[in-house]
Amino acid sequence: MKINAIILAAGKGTRMKSNLPKVIHRILDKPMIMHVIDNLRKADVSNIISVIGYEADKVKDVVKDNSRYVMQEEQLGTGHAIMQCADILKNKDGLTIVICGDTPLISADTIRDLIDHHLRHENSCTILTGELDDALQYGRIIRDKNGIVKKIVEYKDADEKELAINEFNTGTYIFDNKVLFDLIDLLSNDNAQNEYYLTDIIELMYNQKYKVDGCILKDLKETIGVNDRATLAYAQRVLSSRINRKLMDSGVTLIDPRTTYIGPDVTIDIDTIIRPNTHIYGNSRIGKECIIGPNSELIDTIVLNNSELTYAHVYDCTIKNNVKVGPFARLRQNCIIEDEVKIGNFVEMKKTIFSSRSKAAHLSYLGDSIVGEDVNVGCGTITVNYDGKNKHQTIIEDNVFIGCNSNLIAPIKIESDAVIAAGTTITSDVPKESLAIGRVRQEIKEDFGSRFK
Repeated sequence: MKINAIILAAGKGTRMKSNLPKVIHRILDKPMIMHVIDNLRKADVSNIISVIGYEADKVKDVVKDNSRYVMQEEQLGTGHAIMQCADILKNKDGLTIVICGDTPLISADTIRDLIDHHLRHENSCTILTGELDDALQYGRIIRDKNGIVKKIVEYKDADEKELAINEFNTGTYIFDNKVLFDLIDLLSNDNAQNEYYLTDIIELMYNQKYKVDGCILKDLKETIGVNDRATLAYAQRVLSSRINRKLMDSGVTLIDPRTTYIGPDVTIDIDTIIRPNTHIYGNSRIGKECIIGPNSELIDTIVLNNSELTYAHVYDCTIKNNVKVGPFARLRQNCIIEDEVKIGNFVEMKKTIFSSRSKAAHLSYLGDSIVGEDVNVGCGTITVNYDGKNKHQTIIEDNVFIGCNSNLIAPIKIESDAVIAAGTTITSDVPKESLAIGRVRQEIKEDFGSRFK
């Protein structure tokens, strides 16, 4: 059966006090709406439609082709948002989930449970509900004497008896798609806000003998809708705790889970240790028996086995086995670091292949470079890759020794077993097994020191 999803993502989120649409604010470096989309996909939802409005282009820039889009030019309520999807979904078989784009904590497991409950009980609509002794300002679920849901009453409209009900509406639903779009046009905006409320469709369905039920959520933290910065921070703590516990249960050591932030798409293998104040995001993958941190950030980075990264910032790179990086190293833009490499303090690399057993121990910049095996890059070495207009490549072959404080002005090639003398500026290719020296000859001026003072 085809399962669709409509994500409600048109609002500004005025309480966020932001020029950005609420749904693209980030939790663990991932926009809220992408958490929702990814959880839907993990639950095998095949057709996702986002209803967008405020700063729609910014939402599209974030979501890209992970969703289809419809515009809600005026935000006239949740029912009105669903109406905008009629051209795509009306008269189609299947099921449709309705979910808010600011609910990043609703898990794929919960979405699957909602679908299973709906199918098992042969409902026309199933509401994801929660239970609290005091359901606060949530809308209450009103059932008839047979336990069938007959309507949802909003908090402001509820009487004392209804407020005593502890089952509440989370704002997530699953519908028989044809029933949803047969009835959506019957909604009225005859209310103080002149808006069309999706909650009103429940009473319409009950009156027309469609079966409506509630699926009670086990973890109420999943119901959180992010409406302000404080809730954004709380949602991140909840999701981070969930992810970190799962990693620890799988064999990863987190020295201090409270200061460790790992994204939902990251994988880490057994016996790896993550030290405090470390952030790992994107599609990063960490192998076995690594040590990451403290104070490190990895984004979209692969680290294989037995490697150690200390005070390191690494973006879009691959680091292989038995590598040491840091402290205070920065690797970015598709660097490939081969086995048994040492990259030391205050070394930066960009678009560089650094081959096995090579070393750059400290204070160097290697950009747009291919470095062979067993190369020693001396302290203060710079690949001068930018001429003010274009970037150029430096090639350093195997077993090259580069002395300290050398400038390699690209495009340039240093062939195998060559030696670059300390303090040299290289402007042309260096042949195999040769020594290159390019510096001013030293002069001694006697008695200068006393005259200078």
